[in-house]
Formats: sequence, structure tokens, C-alpha cells
Amino acid sequence: MVRAKITDIERESSAEKVEQILQGAMQEFLAHGFAGTSMDRVAATAGVSKATVYSHFTDKEGLFKALIERLARKKFHSIFGNEPLEGEPSQVLRQVGSKALEQMREDQEHCAFMRVLIGESARFPELAKVCVRAMMKPVFETMSKYLASHPELKIADPEAVARIIVGSLVHFHITQDVLHGKDIISMEGDRILDTMIDLIMKSAR
Repeated sequence: MVRAKITDIERESSAEKVEQILQGAMQEFLAHGFAGTSMDRVAATAGVSKATVYSHFTDKEGLFKALIERLARKKFHSIFGNEPLEGEPSQVLRQVGSKALEQMREDQEHCAFMRVLIGESARFPELAKVCVRAMMKPVFETMSKYLASHPELKIADPEAVARIIVGSLVHFHITQDVLHGKDIISMEGDRILDTMIDLIMKSAR
């Protein structure tokens, strides 16, 4: 019993250390990019020893991947929750789309991190692939499965339509927020969402 309590304490302490490291790493990557960040700087910002950082993450790439995967899980859960998508298509698509736009617009850390990831993707393509695998693929699959479960929509290729929906929202976010284009090509997100849903529902009539 005593050993079990000690193990629980150790587990909590380890989780806290990981969170400290990830928060410190996020600060460093946002400030200096992937190439300009060192494990020494991450340790210093996180307030832990370099040995502690390496005890949880084998290298800088593994640390960056962990940040991407954590961000992906957070975003997916905030948009889709824990339950499968169910309900009338126009309502579900509006709910999901509104949540996605809201999350992308309001989360400045996510926006800044995406700038870093896009900027580093040419030199570090494997890191960009982690983002596509962890962040985009589950969203495509979830949307595709939902659309396929509604034959009344008369969608011949649910996977392609899922990519069109997600791609339109992501493109809107990138041009408006990530690339600071809202003053150049200003448009409300609701216009994109309303038009997209209208086009999908018209195809079912």
C-alpha cells in the first residue's frame, strides 16, 4: 500500500514535469523557431535540469512532435468532443464549423505555433508530416465518416467533400489570421460557413 502511494506521487510529479517542459518548449519554439531552439534553453525556461528534459524526451524533434500531438488532441476534443457526430447535417456542420473557426481565431498560441510549423516545414518536412498525421487526418476521417452516414445528402465522394469543408475553414484561418490578411481580404467566417452548408444541402434536394 505504501509503495502504491509513492508510485502515485511519482506519477503525478512526472506528469507535472512533462507539463513544465512542454510549456517551456512552447515558449522557446514560438520565440526562436525549431532550428533556433536548444534543449538547454528549453530546460532553463521550463525551470528543470537538462537531464530531466532528456529523461522524458529523447531529442528536440521528439519534443516538438509531442507539442504537435498535444495541440492536435486539444483541438480535436474542443471541436468534436468524445462522442461520434450525430444529428441533422445542416445543424451538425454549422456547429462543427463554428467551433473550428472560433478555436482557430481565438487561440493565439495555436496561431503562432502554426506560423512556426509552416515556416520550418521546408527544412523539416517530417515535422510537418506529424502535423498532417496528428491534426488533419483524424478530422478528415471524422467528417468523412459522418457525411457517409447520411445518404440523403447524395454525396458521391464523402472523403473529398470532407477535405473541401476542412480545407475551406483552414484556408480562411490561414489567410485571415496566420498571414495577417484580414485587412486585405476581409470577410466574416459566417459567410464562408453559410455558403458552404448551403451548397451541400442544395445538392441533396
